[in-house]
Amino acid sequence: MLVLFETAAGYAIFKVLDESKLQKVDSLYKEFETPEKANKVVKLKHFEKFQDTTEALAAATALVEGKIGKSLKKVLKKVVAKEAHEQLAISDVKLGGVIKEKLDLSCVHSPAVAELMRCIRSQMEALITGLPPREISAMSLGLAHSLSRYKLKFSPDKVDTMIVQAISLLDDLDKELNNYIMRCREWYGWHFPELGKIVTDNLAYCKSVRKIGDRTNVAGSDLSDLLPEEIEAEVKLAAEISMGTEVSEQDIGNIRHLCDQVIEITDYRTQLYDYLKNRMMAIAPNLTVMVGELVGARLISHAGSLLNLAKHPASTVQILGAEKALFRALKTRKDTPKYGLIYHASLVGQTTAKNKGKISRMLAAKAALAIRYDALGEDTNAEMGAENRAKLEARLRQLEERGIRRISGTGKAMAKADKYQHKSEVRMYDPSGDSTIPSTSKKRKFEEMEEEEEEAAEEPETPVVKAKKPKKEAVPEEEEAVEEETPKKKKKKKKDKKAEAEAEEPKEEEEEVAVTESTEKKKKKKKKKAKEEEDDE
Repeated sequence: MLVLFETAAGYAIFKVLDESKLQKVDSLYKEFETPEKANKVVKLKHFEKFQDTTEALAAATALVEGKIGKSLKKVLKKVVAKEAHEQLAISDVKLGGVIKEKLDLSCVHSPAVAELMRCIRSQMEALITGLPPREISAMSLGLAHSLSRYKLKFSPDKVDTMIVQAISLLDDLDKELNNYIMRCREWYGWHFPELGKIVTDNLAYCKSVRKIGDRTNVAGSDLSDLLPEEIEAEVKLAAEISMGTEVSEQDIGNIRHLCDQVIEITDYRTQLYDYLKNRMMAIAPNLTVMVGELVGARLISHAGSLLNLAKHPASTVQILGAEKALFRALKTRKDTPKYGLIYHASLVGQTTAKNKGKISRMLAAKAALAIRYDALGEDTNAEMGAENRAKLEARLRQLEERGIRRISGTGKAMAKADKYQHKSEVRMYDPSGDSTIPSTSKKRKFEEMEEEEEEAAEEPETPVVKAKKPKKEAVPEEEEAVEEETPKKKKKKKKDKKAEAEAEEPKEEEEEVAVTESTEKKKKKKKKKAKEEEDDE
């Protein structure tokens, strides 16, 4: 029996001298306790050394994927094919099937073979001659690193450190540009203040200042390649009536030098942004499709790397960048923030304020999947990101349209709502109930009633208007007697008008007397209360 043994240095083929010892699997390790005993069981027949680490990596990856490499195929044809009647012991069943199919060699894999491989590995340095132990260990270490990179799909394009540095530099450039442009506008504004109001674009402003120099040169300079015709004419008109101060040529030279710096930094920023966009599409295409290049790069920079970001759950991705607000909310027991850096994504920005929280939560969930797919997946396309973005946009439209779907039934048809009609009556507001203070006193009411009674008495045709009965406590006995006489008078059909007038006059006098008495009593009570309050104080 022949044994195929793979090492970091090359392929080794051993011949089993005593096959009977393989039957005792449990005690086989005793036969390999020393190199002398091991040489009595197996003997090295052929060793094919790898030329370099690249060849070793190619052979190892072929074995991992269950394929036959070029070097292995060469060894099998050279050595094993000569002894085709011998069985070949291998450590991988999948590889044995491929060898049997392509080279028509009988392969064996069993627990005894696996134990034999372990025993050979324990005495590998003694069994394989011609290789110093130091060289074998160095080749093993190099192959281990190379194989690990291969398994993780490591490549220079996947280095996310460049993204972290690029987005940090981009933010720094934006801050510096802002400071430089503000300084340029303020500096040149002393000489030509009207130009800053007419030309709002910062880059066009700096280019115009560099080309114009002194404002007296505006009439003879051509700004058509920098500004539209209307703005150019407005600038020339403003230069003639400018209120700015005069400056020297040295000052203009320094201002022009500052404008050159602004233009150069702006051009470099544009180049850096294009580099960042291409790098993001290479490293995290799905994340880029979901949230954009800048937001995706800031998320990676905040987490430290793409792999660290992939370890975060969706809830952490949602509030990444708002840690200070989160801990402040937890400390004060208030509402926690709904979004962090993800707020600047286009999907969140185009929603209404009411739905921003919902969309940021859904976007964070899909973005977390996209991050893990980019960090750990083998594909480099952005199909998953585009598909998830389409779903989010559909959901966003549904939220904006406020579509309410049925719970029962198929759930596909929209619920039909009747048109709302306002059926309640319109009622005017009554302001009389605002104040609790009566608008007129009782005395005035009695006076008005008396006037109405007098008017009724003067008119011959109108019926007699009865006066309202005052309170029983205030009514004297004479008035009660008059009231008893009134029903008797009603029974009589014929009355003299003079007698009626004479009967009403005493009634009115009695009512006035009763009212005055009641008002006097009230005044006395109020005075008593006021005195009591003063005494208490």
